[in-house]
Amino acid sequence: MFTLSKTPKLVALYTQKPTKLVQNFNKHKTLSSSVYHSFFMSQQVYYQIHSLPEGLAPDEASPGWLSKGDNSWQLTATTFVGLQSVPGLVILYGSMVKKKWAVNSAFMALYAFAVALPCWVLWAHQMSFGNYNSPLMGKPINSLQNVFLLRQKDNYSLPMADYVFYQFAFAAITVILLAGALLGRMNFYAWMMFVPLWLTLSYTVGAFTIWGEGFLQYKIIDYAGGYVIHLSSGVAGFTAAYWVGPRHSHDRQQFPPNNIIQILRGAGFLWIGWTGFNGGSPFSAGLIISLAIINTHICTATSLLVWLALDMTVYKKSSVIGAVQGMITGLVCITPGAGLVDPWAAVLMGMMSGSIPWYTMMVLHRKSAFFQSVDDTLGVFHTHAVAGLLGGVLSGLFARPNLLKMMYYPASYGPGLLHSRGEFHRGLRQMGYQILGAIFITAWNAAVTSIICLFISRIVNLRMDEEDLEVGDDAVHGEEAYALWGDGERMPKPRRLRIPPICRRLVSSQL
Repeated sequence: MFTLSKTPKLVALYTQKPTKLVQNFNKHKTLSSSVYHSFFMSQQVYYQIHSLPEGLAPDEASPGWLSKGDNSWQLTATTFVGLQSVPGLVILYGSMVKKKWAVNSAFMALYAFAVALPCWVLWAHQMSFGNYNSPLMGKPINSLQNVFLLRQKDNYSLPMADYVFYQFAFAAITVILLAGALLGRMNFYAWMMFVPLWLTLSYTVGAFTIWGEGFLQYKIIDYAGGYVIHLSSGVAGFTAAYWVGPRHSHDRQQFPPNNIIQILRGAGFLWIGWTGFNGGSPFSAGLIISLAIINTHICTATSLLVWLALDMTVYKKSSVIGAVQGMITGLVCITPGAGLVDPWAAVLMGMMSGSIPWYTMMVLHRKSAFFQSVDDTLGVFHTHAVAGLLGGVLSGLFARPNLLKMMYYPASYGPGLLHSRGEFHRGLRQMGYQILGAIFITAWNAAVTSIICLFISRIVNLRMDEEDLEVGDDAVHGEEAYALWGDGERMPKPRRLRIPPICRRLVSSQL
C-alpha cells in the first residue's frame, strides 16, 4: 500500500491536483528516482488524501508534516514531566524535611519551576538548542515568535512549541533536584537569584554541548539526561551546599520527616511521571518509546528492592525513606540508556543503582570526612550524581547498535562496549566519550556553581541568620505548614526589667 511521505516538499506536491502536479514536475529535478516513480501515482494519492474524513485531512491548522499521534503523545509526556516537579517534588520536599521547614522547602521547588519558564523562553532555550555561537552555548535570543513556535521541529512530526515546552520541563526539574541539597538553611532571597543564574550559565552549557551543537555533539550517549540533568544537579547541589554552609546544629542531628505518607505521594508522582520523562525523549511515538518505558519501570522496581534488601540486612529495618531513595536511584540510572538497552540490562542497572549509591550514602558518607564536611540535606549527590554517572557509564557498556541507529540516525553512536563484536575499538572509544562527558559536566558545574555562589554572597547572605534557623518557616515566610503548636513557633520574648545605668552605678558604689 502506498504511504505518504512526511517530507514537507513531497506532501506539498502530492496534495496538488494531478494536472498542476505535471506542470510543476520540472521544478523538482533533484528528487530521487523513487520519488520520480511516485509522480505516476499522483492521481491515486490525490484522491486518497481528499477522501479522508474532514478531521484527518491536512489543512492550515494541521499541516501535512504534523502527526497528531506524535503531537498528542509529546504533550502528554511533557505533562507527566511537569507533574514530577509540581506537585511531585513540591510534596516530596515539603514532607521529607522537619516540620518547621515544610513551607520553605516546598516553596523553593515551586518558585524554581515558575521562574525557570520565563528564563527558558526568553533566552535559555536558544542558548541550549539554538544556532551555534560557541562550543559551549548558542545565541541568547528569545523563543516567543509564532513563526518559530509553529514551525516543524527538524525532521520530526511536531511543532517547535512542543519541543520548547518539553525541554523547559527538563530544565525546571534539574534546578529543583539541585535544591534538595540546600533545604533547611538557604536564604530564600539568595535562592531567588541563584535559579536564573544557574539555569543560564550552567544548565544551558550541559544541554548545548551534549544535546545541541556543542563540542560533544554526537559523542555522548545520554538518552534523556543522565549527565545533562542528574549528574549536573547532583554535583551543583553538593557544591552549592558547601558554599551555603550547614543547617543549624540541632537540625543536622535531628531532622525527622514531618509526613511519611506525603513522601509516598510525592514519590508516586515522581515514579509514574518518569514514563513521560523517558517516554518523551525520542519525540515520536515509535518502538523506542515502548522499550524506554518498560526498561524505566523494570530498573526502578529492581533498584528499590535491592536498596530495601540492603536496609533490612544491615539495619534490620524496612525503611520507607530508604525505599524511596532506591526508587530515585533506579529512575536516574536508567535515564541515559532507557531506550537503548535490553530489558535484562535494565535489571542489571537496577541492581547496581540499588547497591552502589546505597553504599556511598549509607557507608562511605558516614566514614568520609569530606562528605561529612558538606551538609547535603537529602543526599542529592548520591541519588543523582552517583546514580547519573553510573547510568552514563553503563549505557556506554550496554547500548545496542540497532537501537542507537533507530534513535539517532543518521548520527553514529557506539556501539556499547558489550555489543562491539568486530568493532571493539569503537566500543572503547564510546566508553572514553562517556567518561570524558562525565568529567566535563562535573568540572563545569563545580566551577560555575562556585562562581555563582560567590557572586550572590557579595549581595546577600547565602545562609539564613541563626535566629531564623532556629524558628524556620514562620521567620522566613510568616507561615507554617500545620496549625499545631510547637516545633517552629516563634515564642514571645520574656519581658526583662531594665535598670537605668545611673541606678546600676549607685548600687555598685554602695557595694
